[in-house]
Amino acid sequence: MKTLYLMRHGQTEFNVQKIVQGQCDSPLTAQGKDQAREAALKLAQCGVRPDRIAASPLGRAYRTCVLVRDVLWESLGVALPEVETCQDLEERNYGSFERGPMSEVPADVWNPGEELVPYGGEGSAALRARIVDAICNLMAPDEVGTLLAVSHGSAVLQFYLAAERPGEPEPRRKLPNCCVLKFSYDESASTFTLLEVL
Repeated sequence: MKTLYLMRHGQTEFNVQKIVQGQCDSPLTAQGKDQAREAALKLAQCGVRPDRIAASPLGRAYRTCVLVRDVLWESLGVALPEVETCQDLEERNYGSFERGPMSEVPADVWNPGEELVPYGGEGSAALRARIVDAICNLMAPDEVGTLLAVSHGSAVLQFYLAAERPGEPEPRRKLPNCCVLKFSYDESASTFTLLEVL
């Protein structure tokens, strides 16, 4: 059984301004950087030593991941792998709603189903398949027993919805910045099971 720690990036300027950011990007706020450090300290307290560390190449996720890795390394006092980027960990494309007010999106921003497709956006089914496939590929090598991956709110939510969630009969509708979801991964059955939310 392998272990996945999947987290959302820290707070960004667009998060504060309630601006849609899928493929577009905005910098982490000071609070977002603090959230990343706090998440890293939680991981260190749990003794998490990832064999592989991956992030979406979008700046907000990549910078969050680098901060987490650096604090984790310093806290544990052990060398950790470099952060690698994986394009399939990127957030969904919100089409014509990118960089616009969240209030103008004609659907749930976090889980819009297929309603954004006519506007040039990515549907939830495609996003779910993309991120699950990406995580499976990142965890495929035998030497990867524990993966730490940093992605985005809607992408992480789609992964969460695809996983087994015992103890959570009502699925979450939104995931806060820098929340960390811990999953077990049964390679033989190709199933992820949520263990806890840190």
